[in-house]
Amino acid sequence: MQWSLFVLILMGQCSFFTCHLYEYHFIPEGKTWEEAQSYCRENYTDLATVSDMRDVERLTKSSQTTDAWIGLRSINERDIKEWHWSLPGEKYNPTECNPGCTQEWVPSEPNNGGDDPENCVAINPSQNWYDVHCSQTRKKFICYNETGDQKYFIIDELKNWFQAQSYCREHHTDLVSGITHISSTEFKELVEEFNDQLGSSKFWIGLFREIWSWSDGKNFSFRHWDPDSFKDVASKTCAMTTTNGKWSSNDCRNQKPFYCYDDKVILIKEKKTWDEALTYCRENHHDLVSITDSHQQRWVEKRAKMADTEFVWLGMRYTCTLDLWFWVIDRLVCYHNWAQQEKDEQCGMATAMKRDGEWYEKADNEKFHFICAL
Repeated sequence: MQWSLFVLILMGQCSFFTCHLYEYHFIPEGKTWEEAQSYCRENYTDLATVSDMRDVERLTKSSQTTDAWIGLRSINERDIKEWHWSLPGEKYNPTECNPGCTQEWVPSEPNNGGDDPENCVAINPSQNWYDVHCSQTRKKFICYNETGDQKYFIIDELKNWFQAQSYCREHHTDLVSGITHISSTEFKELVEEFNDQLGSSKFWIGLFREIWSWSDGKNFSFRHWDPDSFKDVASKTCAMTTTNGKWSSNDCRNQKPFYCYDDKVILIKEKKTWDEALTYCRENHHDLVSITDSHQQRWVEKRAKMADTEFVWLGMRYTCTLDLWFWVIDRLVCYHNWAQQEKDEQCGMATAMKRDGEWYEKADNEKFHFICAL
């Protein structure tokens, strides 16, 4: 009876528990971008890094003004090689394209041609990809819906890539992303359904080449640019929030208020068993880290990549008595990122994250680095 009540309590906590693995701090004092960066690193963790729309909402609620530096700065555009999807958490990895999937660059593309870099991608009804100027070209585009019966919407309006992204986020979820995992048949059906709208033109998808980097080195691909802000940007190489909550670029030498963030997770580079890691975290910090949604998963995953061991311990363990997995903060596993493997659920097993972010069952007497919540 007592165990049944315990399980019911845990299950009831799936929908109501929320925690943040980092905090934002608004600093009203005007500083240049580099001065702001130094201040944040001395007093907190770094200038603010933003990973999705949830972070955008947290930033806009943290002060009376949103005209402030964040930790995003442009890099040498001609040296950029890495592509990202617009949808947070969707990874672009051309080596992992499924057999028969939609991923076909036109011969000689991407070529980054012309005087201005071609950092955004358009696709034609024949499934061919082209790199295109993001702000100088206007095209139709495909939006993606995370929920609902209909997932894809071809928008019969001409916009540049940033305007298309903004439209999709306001009316749907995002520009269509991850279509390297859509089969050719699925894509053909999508094209045929909207063939009258498409004609022979190309249309935007959510793939773009990165030209900005975060101050703390994280490679979150999320951007929230004001689509009308890309004018006279040659000397504007630092990012700031604006009064409408979206981002714009500005001269790094200008003095502005700014946002810092303070990290609430830490990677401990000591090899310990799961019990030893749990004890260490509780004695020196707060607890072994728990992950309750995809937002937290992305943040912890960045820490795991810096480990010297192949895996890092998380704060999840299997209980034989209840025959279930649970977090050390007494929550059931409502969100998970298990690798595609057959789980061996038995006593003495705990959860470790591989450096690629996937979770694995491991004997709790193995020794790995681990991540503590502060």
